Amino acid sequence: MKKLLLISGISGAGKSTAANIIEDMGYTCIDQYPAELIPDLLELIKKDDSIKYEKVALSIGISDLDDYFDLLANSDFKPQLILLDANKETIINRYKFTRRVHPLIVSNVAATLEEAVDIEMSIFNKFKKKNVHIIDTDVLPPKELKNKLDKILQYDDFNNLAITFESFGYKNGVPDDADVILDVRMLENPFYVPKLKNKNGNDKPVREYVLNSKLTQRYLKKTIAYLDFMFKAYDNEEKRHLTICVGCTGGQHRSVTIANYLYAYYKDKYMCYKTHRELK
Repeated sequence: MKKLLLISGISGAGKSTAANIIEDMGYTCIDQYPAELIPDLLELIKKDDSIKYEKVALSIGISDLDDYFDLLANSDFKPQLILLDANKETIINRYKFTRRVHPLIVSNVAATLEEAVDIEMSIFNKFKKKNVHIIDTDVLPPKELKNKLDKILQYDDFNNLAITFESFGYKNGVPDDADVILDVRMLENPFYVPKLKNKNGNDKPVREYVLNSKLTQRYLKKTIAYLDFMFKAYDNEEKRHLTICVGCTGGQHRSVTIANYLYAYYKDKYMCYKTHRELK
């Protein structure tokens, strides 16, 4: 079932930080989406067959919440609402520290920062009576905010770490975003087999040639033991994304095969992605 999440609360209480955390959970996050366009968005979500709009989160100002709920009242969606709160002194100090202008001052609704905060807090109190999750961010570090959001959204450890497996060719350089580089140039090279030379690691004959090698099997056994240890350690440290780059000489045969193999091995344990730089 597709999910629609609304993130709101007192301006300065941490909506942007919360949205970044939620985006890492696989949500498509949209900041300040106009309420008037909600019907178009709902239609898009219903019709879309990809995972892009499977989970959508809208980060919106609390003064706009009434308009959103009015437009969603007769829809098939029952949005989940998360409100971020902080006391008045904390909010004012945060604005003084960042030197940003409160949105209600920008829109001429309030003349002073204190007046703007008072207006939002009166609106906030009205929504406390609804079915809503409230997170107080007064003295809440980002890690604790993440833990609270994990619990509210029932975000389990399966998806806590996202991993991208990327194949590449050393002749074109190492990818700039690599966290870990796996060098597979020591494996038997299908490039020197005439019938395999013009194929790549996505093709069954190349895949079988690489994976059926005893050396490859030894390599995979040792590599997976290392990755199991590393992924668990990173997961415990709240690391949200890792890019594992697998390289061979040209990035066509061995690296593609091994990246595909590792993706298939870990995709049921973590949120996994794969890409092949030299095949694009």
